[in-house]
Amino acid sequence: MSSNLEYYKVFYYVGQLGSITLAAEKLCISQPAVSQAIRQLELSVDAKLFIRTSKGVRLTREGELLYSYVKSGLDDIWYGENMLRRMQDLDTGEVRIGASDMTLQFYLLPFLERFHEKYPKVKVTVSNGPTPETLGFLSHGTIDFGVVSSPVDARPEVSVTEVKKIRNIFVAGEQFKHLKGKRLEYGILKELPCIFLEKNTSTRRFMDDFLEKLGIVVEPEFELATSDMIVQFAIRNLGIGCVMSEFAEKEIEAGHLFELEFKQGMPERSFCIITDRKNPMSPAGGRLLELLMEKPEKPII
Repeated sequence: MSSNLEYYKVFYYVGQLGSITLAAEKLCISQPAVSQAIRQLELSVDAKLFIRTSKGVRLTREGELLYSYVKSGLDDIWYGENMLRRMQDLDTGEVRIGASDMTLQFYLLPFLERFHEKYPKVKVTVSNGPTPETLGFLSHGTIDFGVVSSPVDARPEVSVTEVKKIRNIFVAGEQFKHLKGKRLEYGILKELPCIFLEKNTSTRRFMDDFLEKLGIVVEPEFELATSDMIVQFAIRNLGIGCVMSEFAEKEIEAGHLFELEFKQGMPERSFCIITDRKNPMSPAGGRLLELLMEKPEKPII
């Protein structure tokens, strides 16, 4: 651009209002300043832009051509500024979250409901996937933040904050009632058909690591994509399922499943919020994160 943007702004208002006096009033500057800006712009583009009339000024043919482009450009700039203000005021915009079925169902949903009630015009996009996949979304900047379950094998620039404790349990149906009420050793799992999540999940990795420390390696009969399906398979007596306790809570209360008891308890895990210090967050994402972090537990990284 060969001329100062302010010259084009002055040109726009003189062309729109057809008056140097009215343009000066609109811009809150003096009439000589408006005339000087027009002269400088005409010198810069080497063209006469206005003709004086008894009522003020009017655009020349060259001025009309330039005005059409200047108007379009300034309209886009002002529209962009307005949209930015609306985004910052959460009147528009988008928040992008990474979450698994488990974190979405048993942690995020109530917060999303509150957020939507307060900011109904903000679009919420949830990228669904297990913890490793959500970490990948965060690394590539395709989400503002993620909500995952531990363990979290994160890069140094990723901040991880615990927000809710969770517990893994083993459950079984009526066919395995001979195990109910007994204090078991984990080694018995090697003798039973088992139903686990797929290996690309943090839940499966946590369970495998725990059992491996006890010298136990279990090859499951079934490997499934979701905990809901594990519960359904266990109800149908297809094996011993390992899920987060809340997935099986209703079925245990209804008597369709029971929780196996072991002499040694499995350690608790956590739902965690993950953010990347290197990636900027949208205003809407920042506001939702504030809502989630109102009562956070201690940071672990």
